[in-house]
Amino acid sequence: MAVFNIIHITKYQYNLPIKESINEIRLFPHNFENQDVLQYQLSITQNPNVAISNDYHGNRVGNFNTLESHTEMTIESRMLVRVNHSLKIPEIDHTKVSDLNLHNDIYLLRLCYPETIAKQDEIDAILKEIDCSDKSIIEIAYECSKYIYNHFAYTKGITNIETTVDEILGHRKGVCQDFANVLLQLLRTAGIPSRYVSGYICPNESGLRGEGATHAWVEIYTPKQGWLGIDPTNNIWTMDNHVKLAVGHNFIDCTPVKGTFKGVSKQTLSVCVSIGYEDGRHFEEINDVELQKNSVEYQQQLDYAEQQQQ
Repeated sequence: MAVFNIIHITKYQYNLPIKESINEIRLFPHNFENQDVLQYQLSITQNPNVAISNDYHGNRVGNFNTLESHTEMTIESRMLVRVNHSLKIPEIDHTKVSDLNLHNDIYLLRLCYPETIAKQDEIDAILKEIDCSDKSIIEIAYECSKYIYNHFAYTKGITNIETTVDEILGHRKGVCQDFANVLLQLLRTAGIPSRYVSGYICPNESGLRGEGATHAWVEIYTPKQGWLGIDPTNNIWTMDNHVKLAVGHNFIDCTPVKGTFKGVSKQTLSVCVSIGYEDGRHFEEINDVELQKNSVEYQQQLDYAEQQQQ
């Protein structure tokens, strides 16, 4: 069991004033069997009203508007979370894909459909190499995770949230979100209900890859044990240092912050994650996030607006 004090700060800055910012956030940690949210506090620039609801996957979602003109928006999420995973490989479970009976469960069926990609033959080849024919769901998930861990290099800065599975298969490099997407394609092709998970991986003495920042992994479903988390970035089942925020079919369903605004402005985004421990230790990481490139038309409008300011 472990208790973490996590501060997640998302900061948008604009070189020209914008207005009518409309946003949707998924920054509320899960309460579930292995995780208790002891405290939670949300602070947003200009203190807008936040309407909270639950989405299709059971995530808490906040929606808010900032109508006034502004050049900066900060969203600060503070949480005290207690995690109590088993810290061991899931119990022996011989359930196979052929044993699944999902005909009456639309939610699980939807989580069995892989993306349509150009390099599906490479996914099929990996599954053939693993030989899933007589393996249990648990074994298939672990073998797929191990394959990614051994054959894909953990490399920062060459992918972003829009990088496709085809691109990841091409260069076989990336970070946690990329490995989660490849694992989802493998597991769903094999017929296993699987979902994307966003959260944090808190640093420990073993030095896990991706720790200290927002993290992504995968959950698989078995009739006997329910949802089980597996982290292909580190080739481990989720442990006490995995804190879950949101789940979904893919990253889009779990995006921590997304929105739109009125105005023509160049925006920058930075994310700071600070993690405090019961023994007084503290870890902090700041990342500048690469945003989607502007269209040619928008860039022309931006250039013109900037010239008018000179």
